[in-house]
This record gives sequence, structure tokens and C-alpha cells, in this order.
Amino acid sequence: MTIRTRFAPSPTGYLHVGSARTALYCWLYAKNKHGTFILRIEDTDRERSTQEAVDAILESMAWLGLDYAEGPFYQTHRFDRYAAVAQQLIADGHAYRCYCSKERLEKLREDLTAAKEKPRYDGHCRNLINEDPNQPHVIRFKNPTSGVVVFNDGVRGLVEVENSELDDLIIVRSDGTPTYNFTVVVDDADMQIDIVIRGEDHISNTPRQINILTALGAKVPQYAHIPMILGSDGKRLSKRHGAVSVLQYRDDGYLPQALLNYLVRLGWSHGDQEIFSQQEMIASFDLQHISKSPAAFNPEKLLWLNQHYLKSLPAAEVAEHLRWQMQRLGIDYSMGPTLEDVVRAQCERVKTTLEMAERSRFFFTDAVVLDAEAAIKHLTKDIKPALKEILHRFTSQIDWTAVELHKVIAAVAAEFSLGLGKIAQPLRVAVTGNTVSPSIDLTLELIGKARTLQRLEVAINHIG
Repeated sequence: MTIRTRFAPSPTGYLHVGSARTALYCWLYAKNKHGTFILRIEDTDRERSTQEAVDAILESMAWLGLDYAEGPFYQTHRFDRYAAVAQQLIADGHAYRCYCSKERLEKLREDLTAAKEKPRYDGHCRNLINEDPNQPHVIRFKNPTSGVVVFNDGVRGLVEVENSELDDLIIVRSDGTPTYNFTVVVDDADMQIDIVIRGEDHISNTPRQINILTALGAKVPQYAHIPMILGSDGKRLSKRHGAVSVLQYRDDGYLPQALLNYLVRLGWSHGDQEIFSQQEMIASFDLQHISKSPAAFNPEKLLWLNQHYLKSLPAAEVAEHLRWQMQRLGIDYSMGPTLEDVVRAQCERVKTTLEMAERSRFFFTDAVVLDAEAAIKHLTKDIKPALKEILHRFTSQIDWTAVELHKVIAAVAAEFSLGLGKIAQPLRVAVTGNTVSPSIDLTLELIGKARTLQRLEVAINHIG
């Protein structure tokens, strides 16, 4: 039998790192078991759900490479199915119509709170004989009043909850829309889900969902509730800890491989291994090594991983992400070095593809803007003769490679009794506009002869 699991986000906001980790764990489990990974959009909260959020979820999944075999399914497309199942539960004696007014429920809550008891529905309408479907009502699930719900959580182990602790939850609102706990159960049953991997904030829903599944005569999946992600201060993860949406990480220049590698280790371990390829993650992933304790989010560790992947992935692969950044910044990269060559030149010097794109702009522009401070410091009258000589020799240079250009620079430096650094930095400012670039000989090769000569002329004229 093929294992079936699902990721079911609510489109009430962008996909954040906590949800992305859940998606990754579900995806890895399915891949490890050669099973089926399903994407389900739980959009029954129609007031808060937006198409923009749906699009962001789909875009995030695609960027991360978390492909799904089935879906995306939308709960708003299945309202007829939920209505039919609700009527079936009523007919079978597992649900009932509740006519209690808002005022009565508020009074009940106040009384229970005053008595220091847990606020819960008292079953007032549970055994009504003369129900009128035409009167305003909600539909409640008739939860068992005795017994224990027991399930073996894939992360936490054995969990037991007394049915007496659970009240009769609403499964259909007065406007006819189904509630979260009900739609999830119907979907998991219809989609034949074998295992539900989700955040620990859902663990209180699980006994209720198991009871509804049992009432429907449906298979109860295995559950695994993963711990929360906290900030470095031990508080719930938020933007102030550096945790933002998945697409923001993309925009900021992180590679999907780095984010996935970071997220998989955020609560799961495989010995002391830190770096995982996608295939290694799939082969190694299991539920047994998911920690029961919350994980702490560390932006510095993520940045370190990103730089690792910038340096270790094939240049062509990183170049595709650099291309996206170039287009986003409006940099025309059609005339100049290949993006693969830029990646090789810059990967040791930057930490993100955004930084790489911004620092590589000078490779593709016809002119550069000289940084005022750098120009004052390095483009001096003393260095002007040496720069003029380099321009002269570069003009007749046929072999425009880093090796040959280095020979020219070294020869001019010796002729003017200058150390290489004393001439390389003014040259760098002249051709890039600033003091930061890859090695000067490689920088010149990638800029190209025509642009180098043009920029040298401008810099020399700037001095005089």
C-alpha cells in the first residue's frame, strides 16, 4: 500500500518558515516511503483567505521544489460534500442541530468561568426530539461522553484524552459553512490519508477529529505533531527574530537548497550531520529523530548555510537564481560575462544571490559611477602615470585573459616601483567604481577589453 500524506495550509497569509518546515517533513516522509504527497488548501475561512495568499503558497512550494503528486485541492470546492456528510452524521445519531442563542451561550460561558470551570457547551440541544431544520441553528457533533481517546503520536508517543474533557463541537455554522475540524476529517477520510504531520498547536484537535472519523467509520491516520520553532529569546517565532515568509527569503537572495537544509535540521537530526543534499534528506528522514523540544531559529546559521551552497553548488545552478535577481533589479546581463562566470568569481565574496547581483552590476554597465571617497583616496596624481601606461599597454593587448592581464599589471608595477596592491586598487576603482571586487585580473577579464579601456580613460581624465 502506498503511504499518503498531505500538507494543508490556510491561505490567510504568506507561507512562513514554520509552515514550510511542516511541508518539508510531510514531503520527505512521502518520498522516503515512496508514497504520495498531497497539497490541500484549507480556505474555508472565507473572510481571511485571499487569492494572493493562495498564489504565494503555490509559488513558495514551487521555489522550494516541494512537488506534490495530487492537488492543489480547495475546501471551498467541496462544500456540497461536507453538507452531505453532516446530514449523514445527523441521520446516524452522531450529530444534532443546536438552536442555542448567542446570548445563552455567552451566559453559559460567564457562569462556568465564574465557577472556575472550563468553558464548554452543556449539551442543551443534544437530545431534542422536535428539531426544525428551517429555524436558525448550528450542527454539533455528538461527542462520546465516556471512554478515552488514545493515539500513538509519531513524535510524542502515547497520548490519552478522556472524552469527558471534550464537548460537542460545532461542525457546521449557522450560515451553513463547515468548520475546520470537520472539513479536515472529511478530507483526510476521502483522500485516504495515512499519516498527518503537523504542528503541535493542532494536538488538541486530534482527539475530536479521531472521534468524528470513528463515527464515520473511516480509517484513523497516524498523527505526528512537531514542536514549535522559537526565536533565540525563547519566545514564539516572529519577524523580529528574522523569520519571514518563504518568498521574502527568495527575494533576499537565499537559495532554496540552503533554506531546506536549514529547516530539516530545525528539530530533526541524523547523527552529527549538518549538510544534506536533497537525496540525503529523503534517504535519512524519519519521525523517530524529530525532537520533542522546540527548536530555536538562528538567522546566522541560515546565512552560513546559504554561503556554503553558493560555493558548493554547480555554477550553472546558482546562475539561474542570480538571473532571477538580475531581472528583478533591472540589470541587463545580455552584454558581458556569462552569469556562470560571475558566480565563480563572486561566490567566495558574498553570502546571498541578491548581494552577488548588486555587487556584479559593474560587469554589465557601459559606465560606472566613481565612489567619491574611493576616488579621492586612490585616483591621485601620483598614480596617474602608471594608469596611463596600463591603458597604453591594454590597448594593444590581444590575449584578454586574467593570466596575461596580470603580467601587464605586474610589469607596470615594477616599472614604476610600486607594489601590486598600490596599482591594483586604483585600477579597481577606475573600472568598478569602488574598492571591492574579485581579483583585479579576473575582474578585468570579465568586464572585457572595450569597457575596461573606456573606464580607464574616464578615470584618468577624472584625475586631471
